[in-house]
This record gives sequence, structure tokens and C-alpha cells, in this order.
Amino acid sequence: MVMGVPPRLRFLAPCLVAAATVAGLWAGPALAPAAADVLTPPTSAPPSTPGPSAPSPATPTLATSGIVPTDFWLATTAGQVWSFGDAGAFGSLAGASLNKPIVGIAPTADRQGYWLVASDGGIFSFGDAAFYGSTGSYRLNKPIVGMAPTASGQGYWMVASDGGIFSFGDAAFYGSTGSYRLNKPIVGMAPTASGQGYWLVASDGGIFSFGDAAFHGSTGSYRLNRPIVAMAPASDGAGYWLLASDGGVFSFGSAGFHGSTGGDPTPDPAETIVAAPHTDGYWIVDQNGTAHPFGAADGAPPVQGLMFSGVTAGDRAVLFALSQLGKPYIWGGNGPNGYDCSGLALASWKSAGVTFARVANDQYHTAGPAVPLAALQAGDLVFWGSNLADWTTVYHTALYVGGGGIVESTGDHVQTNSLDQWGLDDLMPNGVRP
Repeated sequence: MVMGVPPRLRFLAPCLVAAATVAGLWAGPALAPAAADVLTPPTSAPPSTPGPSAPSPATPTLATSGIVPTDFWLATTAGQVWSFGDAGAFGSLAGASLNKPIVGIAPTADRQGYWLVASDGGIFSFGDAAFYGSTGSYRLNKPIVGMAPTASGQGYWMVASDGGIFSFGDAAFYGSTGSYRLNKPIVGMAPTASGQGYWLVASDGGIFSFGDAAFHGSTGSYRLNRPIVAMAPASDGAGYWLLASDGGVFSFGSAGFHGSTGGDPTPDPAETIVAAPHTDGYWIVDQNGTAHPFGAADGAPPVQGLMFSGVTAGDRAVLFALSQLGKPYIWGGNGPNGYDCSGLALASWKSAGVTFARVANDQYHTAGPAVPLAALQAGDLVFWGSNLADWTTVYHTALYVGGGGIVESTGDHVQTNSLDQWGLDDLMPNGVRP
């Protein structure tokens, strides 16, 4: 490798930037190093004077930037699935004609596959997820709202909004609320560790327990700010947490309360709560893959499957960008046939009704307010520059998705990547929210 040429530039296709005039000197986009910038290694080391050395600065990481890098799949009601981090790409239903929309994605225990479930109970299996049956040909009283695999991975339950339970493979039936009159619809279920029981949870936090699932309390009589969307049993099975869509957490039994995102202005709704293994803590995971650890939860949760929808303008910009995956990188490209980095950013936000400057460094300077990296939301723009204190040196941009993931036009096509794929040395200190 030639010394003096940052290795990350080998991976980046050039992006349009605005020329700037500084002290009468013209400076344009440096797409390749000038000859004078190429360093020649000295033939012999210069003499040095022993003395105390300054401590090396810590290498920046996503964690020190306040971001929990996560591995996750995002799925849509149309059956599209996108993978981020180390989550494997096992396929999707993109372009398929579905009878009913997809309502859930459930990973296998080893995270080497997943099931998609539709509201009519149609099951679609990918990777090492095996098919054990479906209700796709049944006439259901109420739509399916979720599914849960057994611990062995050799079966699964599906649950309908009236609490009807449908079991397949080695998933045993322990009861349902299908014949009950419910105050609010069922939104999910969670099996016990033994697989010999399960809890059903309603949107008002009502809990219904079957088999060896014990009842420890509910929010059925509370007035909630936002509906309950998920539950997670404590590792000892003697309690559970309920999660509301605003990130509010309600703990029962042995499940201790360690905090919530209920008071944070995070527009992407909380989607699932994951118990930390053998510890007293949990992660709250938003629909865009952003994970918030609490208590003894350390690092990132296991790979999660999440349903992603266009709740915010940023979400809609991300969905547009993801729909362009695989299209070629074209320098100066504005779509629809191809894009450069800033062209993809602009077209994605235009699809959400927002417009701003065309080129990367102008976008960093004028497209919206600055956002700390720790506060990035879906659709925020992130940038790379050769001088972190000088906006005119920005040479690349991407759309942030969540959990440290981005979508960008680079190399030879539009693709998903990680925010730290080239290290963080050139990552500008804040993002921009159009």
C-alpha cells in the first residue's frame, strides 16, 4: 500500500462535493492523491532522542460514540428482509404475491435462519428454519399477530389477536383465550424456558398464562400512555417484563426494573424487550435495530428479527434507500438507474417529502441540524471527511438505519454496511437530521 493514502479510500467511490475557495486558492474534490502527497519511506531511520512518550489516544469505537452495534434483520409487511451487522442473508419474499401481509419474523435458536408469518398464518421459512405447518388454508376468526418457536426449533406456536393458539411440530397446546371476551386484543406470546407453557399478552398489558407459565401480575387495570407491544420472561422464569411502544417497562415477579426509554424522544417505536442471559437486566430494541441496554445487559442482544415500517420521515427515507439496493454506483447519479452517495441521500429524503443540497459537504453544512452520534435516528445522514473540523473536506455520506447500520451508495452499487466499516477516524463528529 502507498503510504499517505488512507486505506478507506480504496473502498469508496468518489462522491460529488462542492468546490470551495479559501484565501484565493481553489480546492475541489480530491478524488486521488496528488503526486506531492505521496510519501516515500526514508531509506534509514532518523536519529531519535530517548524521552517520555505521550500516551496513544484511544481508538474511537461505536461504543465510545454512544452507539450499541447490533446484528438484526428488518422485515416489512411485503416480506422484504434486510440484514445488518453479522446477521446472515437468508432470503426474503421481495416481489412475491402475498395473500396477506407479513406480521412477524422469528429467528431460529442458532440465528442461522428465520420464519416469516403472515396475518393469515402463512409460514415462510428461510435458512435452517424448517416448515412444520401453517393456517394459510384455514378460516380464522381473527388474524395471526405473532409466532414463537420452541426451544428445539422443531416446532412453533402462532397466536391470533383473540388469543387463539395454533401449534405445529413439537409445540404443544396448553390453552388459549379464543373463547374469552377480551378487553383488548392479544399482541404477542412468550413460551416458558421448559416449553411446557406460555404467556399471552394483550395491548393493555393483560396477561394470560397457560401450562407451567405462572401469573405474576399485569397492567390490565392501569391507564397506559402507549399500548403494550411485547413481553419477555426473566431468566429464572419467576417474573417477566412488559414493554410499551414508547419504551415504557413494567416489571413483575423476579424481573427487576432497571430503566426504560419511556421519557426519551425516540420516534421509532420500541418493538421488543430481550432478557439478558443469567443476569439482571434487559435490552429494549426499537423497530430500526437500535438497542438500549439496562441493568446488567452488556454489549448487544442476540440477533433480532424486527418488523420495520415508515413511522417517521426518516424511516420512509431508509425504506426508499433499501429499495434501491443493488443499483449501480454512478458518479453524479440521481436515480432511478443509479446513484452516487449524496444522490442516494437526496433521492431517499425526497421520497419522504424533504429536499436539501445536492452534494455531500453542502449536505453536512446545510441539510439540517447537527445530531450527536449517540442520538442518531433512522434516516439521519452521516458523513466522512478528511478534516473533522472542516465541513468542506466531507467526501462521503450515508443514511443511518439503526444499531450502527447504514445504507449507502459506494464501491460499485447501493449496499448496506456498518458505520464503522472503515474505522471511525474520518467519521464526522455528528450526523445531520433533514
